[in-house]
Amino acid sequence: MYKISELYDLDHTLAKDYLAQFEYPWQALAGIKELILELGKNLGEDYVEVKEHVWVHKTAHVFESAYLGAPCIIGPKTEVRHCAFVRGSALVGANCVVGNSVELKNCILFDNVETPHYNYVGDSILGYHSHLGAGGITSNLKSARDNIILRRKDENYNVVEEFETGLRKIGAFMGDYVEVGCNSVLCPGTIIGPHTNVYPLSRVRGQIAANSIFKDATHVTLKD
Repeated sequence: MYKISELYDLDHTLAKDYLAQFEYPWQALAGIKELILELGKNLGEDYVEVKEHVWVHKTAHVFESAYLGAPCIIGPKTEVRHCAFVRGSALVGANCVVGNSVELKNCILFDNVETPHYNYVGDSILGYHSHLGAGGITSNLKSARDNIILRRKDENYNVVEEFETGLRKIGAFMGDYVEVGCNSVLCPGTIIGPHTNVYPLSRVRGQIAANSIFKDATHVTLKD
């Protein structure tokens, strides 16, 4: 079960001090809205409050057809492209891409994150230099609509530990330098360790080891 300290280099997000309070990433989801509102008070003159509780860095490029819902922060040199839909409670770092028809909701994108084409990112945290391929989504709600329980399994896929999150909506937690292939679905509560690559058209659930290649649930290999 990956902890925040094992997934992320916190020097690459304005949420550094906030995230450092928690052991596991899902514990940070409930306070993202309040975090953004607090950060917004002290962003300085390089940010412009384009409307109430929506702060955009002067070097960011937000296309006219994009929608920015409050509260949100768009970092330096980030692009928010045509028809992007930021529903709110989105903290987007520096040098990011929020592509055409991408939807963000209650999430943290570290610096240099790319969500370039037709992605949904909800109730999720995407680490430094992570990339969600075209059509990739973070599924954040079970079909049964009950609270999400995260389970840690051993090498034989036996459950050895359970975490009662108390949350009905949890998306995915992608560590630093994670690459997710096109049209992949990250099931609710998925945690992907740093420097891992996920094949296109994958259905990913549970915890995926760092420095690995995910082809499917029974074919996960460590990189050389």
